[in-house]
Amino acid sequence: VCFIPGGLDCSISFVSHVLGKVCVHGRQKEILGVLVPHLTDLTKSDCIWQRICWRLVECVPDRWMEAVVLGFVQGAPGADVLSRLLGNLVLKNKKAQFVVTQKMLLLQYGHTTAVLQNLLGYLSLDSLRRTLLLRVLQELLETWSSSSAVKHSPAEQQLYISKAILICLSHLKEPEIESCRQELLTSMMEGVKCHLDSSLPQLRRLGMVVAESISLKINTEGPVLKFEYEEDDETRELKSLLVQTPPFCVVPSLPDDDRSEKAGAALPLVPESNEKPRTAAPLMPDEELDAELDSDDDLTPYDMSEDKELKIKAPVYIRDCIEVLTGSRSEDVDKWEATVKALESLVRKNPAATREVSVELAKILLHLEEKTCIEGFVELRQRAQVAVLSTDPIPVAKYLTSQFYSLNYSLRQRMDILDVLVLAAQELSCPKFHGKTKHSGAQKPCIQLLPGSDSSKDWRRIVDERIKSKTRRFDMGHSHVELVSRPNEFNSVAGHFFFPLIRHFDRPLTTFDLLGEDHLVLGRLVHTLAILMYLAVNTVAVTAMGKALLEFVWALRFHTDSYVRQGLLSCISSLLLSVPTERILADMTEELLETQSWLGDVMEKDPDGDCRRLALQNLLLMENLKKKLEAVPS
Repeated sequence: VCFIPGGLDCSISFVSHVLGKVCVHGRQKEILGVLVPHLTDLTKSDCIWQRICWRLVECVPDRWMEAVVLGFVQGAPGADVLSRLLGNLVLKNKKAQFVVTQKMLLLQYGHTTAVLQNLLGYLSLDSLRRTLLLRVLQELLETWSSSSAVKHSPAEQQLYISKAILICLSHLKEPEIESCRQELLTSMMEGVKCHLDSSLPQLRRLGMVVAESISLKINTEGPVLKFEYEEDDETRELKSLLVQTPPFCVVPSLPDDDRSEKAGAALPLVPESNEKPRTAAPLMPDEELDAELDSDDDLTPYDMSEDKELKIKAPVYIRDCIEVLTGSRSEDVDKWEATVKALESLVRKNPAATREVSVELAKILLHLEEKTCIEGFVELRQRAQVAVLSTDPIPVAKYLTSQFYSLNYSLRQRMDILDVLVLAAQELSCPKFHGKTKHSGAQKPCIQLLPGSDSSKDWRRIVDERIKSKTRRFDMGHSHVELVSRPNEFNSVAGHFFFPLIRHFDRPLTTFDLLGEDHLVLGRLVHTLAILMYLAVNTVAVTAMGKALLEFVWALRFHTDSYVRQGLLSCISSLLLSVPTERILADMTEELLETQSWLGDVMEKDPDGDCRRLALQNLLLMENLKKKLEAVPS
């Protein structure tokens, strides 16, 4: 550090220009990594150095201000240090104010949580800057509660904005909360609605966490919002941001003796490690003491060591199961539980008897509700439905697909129908092994579509494995044992599963509108069609299914929900992988050229990262088709 003798005035604008020029050329870490620690030490106890530092940043030209401010925010070890280094720069410089209150919070979302804490903590540490903090919170809440922003912005940006909101809430004081209580309540109600309407579980969970946090802040004494969701690392991190951590401060070092004495004096109530903490027993009146002595603890308990649990015998005929489940014996709860648990194995052991009442049994299972707290009821019911559908595919598939578009069904029941269709199609399309191996129904399906699971993850894993299997690798390792080939039972019934689902998607019902507010079910429908298309490989109807699916995708390609768009792109992948290449080139050339142009736009412009990745994957598959076309002799 150089000093100017004689108390002469000087200008540091040249140094500010150099600093701005270096930062704008991408050397922020190199110069500020050295400059920030030095200025932090110099400004700790010297107000003159604080003014020098403020002047240094204020003299940076506006065209370089963003790079300098960003470097300081990222390099400062805490909000208090940043406040010492920048002062009230955001109040004096419009460019710096725009960068801090707009660009870094609403236009960018790649900064770390520590940078957000530095930035918003800096705004909260001065009474003049706190007005900007309240304005920032209002703008963040407007973005968070905007249904358009939720639909068109990526999940990473939604998480970033949620973190910023919670950090702002942690810095608010009681008078400030009181002054904007109504605005907070309005934003909370609008924001939680549009987040819960989303098809992505992550966005729904974000809406719940932020709404709970706002409710906790504005209702300090009354009841608060409480949602049910699974807590993960992301949720715990979000909740921890609501608790403001004290700024880090350096405590002067003390001699060892003094340190131990002060530590002992600071903790007078902590018991020693070898002593158990004792709590004072409450004094009891004589009447309560007599009541305690007069209790029935002295009674001798019955000897129940030889008692045996009564086992309820499950029905052995399908029609008996129907009687138990439909109500003639519904008062026997134990019998009902035994029937639900035994139904799947009974259906698989008696296929002829099942076919006689298959549609009736499918109807009963579709409307079956849990009467007792039976463990795994949803999975037991689903496995029984899959067993019935795989035993008698055509009539049961006709019934289920017709009920999907019928009135008076809940969204949960409609999604259950889709799950059952997918699991049964997978079971029918996979080869069955005989002998000592277990029955195919006892094996756990690869595609899990139970409530709360994300079918798209399993679908993408399957597609990746399929692409990997088509990649040629030259290897001289051990030869693989070929499995015994079996007929594909899904071949003759694929159309009964697929075409009824795709037929009436654009016809709104009184209680069901796929193209409107029920986009969650539409997303599940699209993913289901993609999986059915994938499972129909080498079947007779695969070409007709591919053409119908391509028209379906083309009609919905600009859908606003990212989960639906992911499913549409998965449909393209399944089509390219399942339909024979010669049929694609002969029957769908023009449609695929238009689809290729659309995929290019998705890869470049779609806000969702998974959509961009799936679009790139489809373009690579199309490139392989193009190479095959060029390789065919004319």
